[in-house]
Amino acid sequence: MLRYLTAGESHGPALTAIVEGLPSNLQLEIEGINQQLWRRQQGYGRGGRMKIETDRVDVLSGVRFGKTMGTPVALQIHNKDWRNWSDKMAIEGEPHESVVEITKPRPGHADLAGALKYHQEDIRNVLERASARNTATMVAVGSIARQLLKRFGIEVFGHVVELGPVKVETFEGTIPEIAERAEHSEVRVADPDAEKKIIDAIDEAKAAGNTLGGIFEVIVTGVPIGLGSYSHPDRKLDGRLAQAVMSIQAIKGVEIGLGFEAARRPGSDVHDEIGFRQGDYYRRTNRAGGLEGGVTNGQPLIVRAAMKPIPTLYKPLESVDMRTKEPYRATIERSDVCAVPAACVVGEAMVAWTVAQAFLEKFGGDSVEEIERNLNQYLQLIGER
Repeated sequence: MLRYLTAGESHGPALTAIVEGLPSNLQLEIEGINQQLWRRQQGYGRGGRMKIETDRVDVLSGVRFGKTMGTPVALQIHNKDWRNWSDKMAIEGEPHESVVEITKPRPGHADLAGALKYHQEDIRNVLERASARNTATMVAVGSIARQLLKRFGIEVFGHVVELGPVKVETFEGTIPEIAERAEHSEVRVADPDAEKKIIDAIDEAKAAGNTLGGIFEVIVTGVPIGLGSYSHPDRKLDGRLAQAVMSIQAIKGVEIGLGFEAARRPGSDVHDEIGFRQGDYYRRTNRAGGLEGGVTNGQPLIVRAAMKPIPTLYKPLESVDMRTKEPYRATIERSDVCAVPAACVVGEAMVAWTVAQAFLEKFGGDSVEEIERNLNQYLQLIGER
């Protein structure tokens, strides 16, 4: 079973992840992980933390001479800002005199519910772990999954399709062309006209002390038929994808293919007709987003996610001081105006991770060579049908 566990606080010494279940002999590019971490930190509208941190990963175990050994892989990402927080976030001793307890929960965050659940007087004990800073570990482990999938011809990319009031109406070109254009956009948008409107909208929100959310789309190509299951609800790939993407901070909705739009159309405009040519089944459209009955059907996998506006506002909303119960404006933490382009990179990571899990369940082996043999035999069998 491919799984991971993370630990770490936003202003602690480091973020840590352990990945278990990787096959041996996978060529693991450390700079490939660092490149994904860099992508997560980009995007117009990011806050001051991105000027402090330059995330790079240290691989502490499970890799030798550039290849996985089949044992757990331990990853660590150091927080450069720790040097400014070592007293306030000290592991041992009594609270330092510089510590100012946070008692004013921010609407939209885990602050109030977390403080009540874990019986905390200082909300920092909640927000440090709930922080989106911890998505760095998601991107790191997702990058490993991405490299595993690429070894077998499966590619993952994402782009923003809506941000604030601006919707990207058209996508001209092939999937690789859209991916290339989005990669060179400050807001991860393939349409230059929409890009300018989005940047203007972010500037307006910043001037108003406000924040913006949006929608991004992740596309996976090269996915073989048969990942997932229609038999068991907890193994349906669409359900697992939804859970993985919803686990990202600020994500409030997930769609597969047409998603909610499918509910507005008649069946004839929703389902993908099947054809047969040159020895292969094919579909004339991909409204299902590559999944039917919880199982991949050979079409590109399309997952869309809605991110709410970041709830930390520089013109803060009303709240209540948990100590005095008096009304106050919420606490202000350093934050972004818009992080949708960054969330798109995290979304790619979580989709890649989930697809890699399903891929190994279907074709699993202890080494990449064994997996390759299993995959080729399966594809041959499918081809004979």
